[in-house]
Amino acid sequence: MVGLTRETWTLEVISDPDYPATIHHALTQKKGTSLDFAGLMQLAKKYAVRFPKTMTCLNIGCPLGTGIWEGVPLREVVWLAQPESNLRRVFYYGYHNDDPKQMFRSSLPIDRVLEDPFDLPPVILCYKLNGEWLNSVRGGPVRLVVPEAYGFKSIKWLTHVVLTNLYHANDTYAEGNNDVDSTLKTFAATLSVPDQVKPGEPFPVTGYAQVGTSGLSKVQVWVQSNATESPEHDRFFIKAPWTDAQILPPPKHWGGVPDGRIPADTLGFDKATGRPRHWPMRLTKAYWAALLPGLAAGEYTLRCRTIDEKGVAQPLPRPFAKSGHCDIESVGITIK
Repeated sequence: MVGLTRETWTLEVISDPDYPATIHHALTQKKGTSLDFAGLMQLAKKYAVRFPKTMTCLNIGCPLGTGIWEGVPLREVVWLAQPESNLRRVFYYGYHNDDPKQMFRSSLPIDRVLEDPFDLPPVILCYKLNGEWLNSVRGGPVRLVVPEAYGFKSIKWLTHVVLTNLYHANDTYAEGNNDVDSTLKTFAATLSVPDQVKPGEPFPVTGYAQVGTSGLSKVQVWVQSNATESPEHDRFFIKAPWTDAQILPPPKHWGGVPDGRIPADTLGFDKATGRPRHWPMRLTKAYWAALLPGLAAGEYTLRCRTIDEKGVAQPLPRPFAKSGHCDIESVGITIK
């Protein structure tokens, strides 16, 4: 039994034997004090939260999906262990396979677990997605969800939380040359672009923007003739003649959630109307559209980019792949 059902799941919260934190009440199976699903639901009656989040992998460009995640803040379970001192980080892992040498783990500084900066939702022990019990494919019965982070921080099939005095991250992903403390980036991508357009005929393009922790103020597009050369020393096309696209409003019907309605008391949504308090909403996706003017016959390249809430254009401020995908997308268009 590996505890991958709500009836058998348990969570141990322990001190790191190599870099011990001082705690007074370890939650362990051996002592019969581990947290079971019924205990988690008791905590949920008082502390449950839900929030929207786009789940994205650090090493791929396309977001995996957006949902309403529900759970109990991890800090409420940490406090059950009665930590006192020498606690600098938390690392955690779950069932990966039957080989203990292949443990997949992630970590967080204790301040992120105990306090939510910049109006971010809390780190949670998640048990529901879009109002339904979390299934095994999504990491059920319980997984961790770190709102602002890439997917590798949100460990599936959670079984252990370790309180440690280790001063640095010990994530499995650190061994793969990844920026393990990176947060979701803001970037744009296309969805619908015509392969071929008649000369002089305006044409529509559409796409989406992943709204990272830096927010989103604009999506811009630029069509360049392949017969022209890009300016030298302009690696990120800063000087290109970009034009603004239209960021579309939030949907009236939300796919994936019961009846297309956001559950009551979801963070970031107005209780009375069920609409987002701010749009575009951080940690989600927003859609955009543009009608481009007619062009002369030839081969062209369409690019799109975002401008975040600080006025910084994609791919900056973090143009490095190991901190998450942010490349400016290029799509070919034929005018014929």
